[in-house]
Amino acid sequence: MHTNLNTGQLVRLSAEEPQVWAEAFTRWSRDTEYIRLLDDAPAQAWSVTKRKQWLEKELEDPERSYLFGIRTLTEDQLIGFVGLDGIQHTHGDTWVGIGVGDRNYWSKGYGSEAMRLILRYAFTELNLHRVSLGVFAYNTRAQRAYEKCGFQLEGVIHQAFLREGQRWDLLNMGILRAEWLAQNGKGLE
Repeated sequence: MHTNLNTGQLVRLSAEEPQVWAEAFTRWSRDTEYIRLLDDAPAQAWSVTKRKQWLEKELEDPERSYLFGIRTLTEDQLIGFVGLDGIQHTHGDTWVGIGVGDRNYWSKGYGSEAMRLILRYAFTELNLHRVSLGVFAYNTRAQRAYEKCGFQLEGVIHQAFLREGQRWDLLNMGILRAEWLAQNGKGLE
């Protein structure tokens, strides 16, 4: 049995206070490339106070969503977030979202490891059956990372949104518990 559910080789998943989240999200959102990889809404600057109020409201229902910080093991630095949202316990289904806000940690395996940790949490701790996500067609780096974690393309919503005068597809990806267990040797390593 794995002794620490939330710790990998590079990162650990952490609980954070709303003030810490608000400061980090506000700092990360100054990078519009990060925002455009994360969300289809227009990039918008929020104050720390407004972000904190929004987060406190979002975190009111702990049975339907779980939000974790991604912290490096070496420096204990908060570099991003990963979370499960819209959990439907009856069906064993949820959506996952992830963002590495500190671009110094992009393309170095931190996000992939955080995704593997949240999948382990979803399938072994919450006993979920399925985890889904959406990713923009232009975010090929994220698509490759999700595929390495076992996600498969399940559908395409063609021309789902407009960005800089061009229409882009939204890709739906998912992974089932049985697929994850087959890939991860029962998830106990």
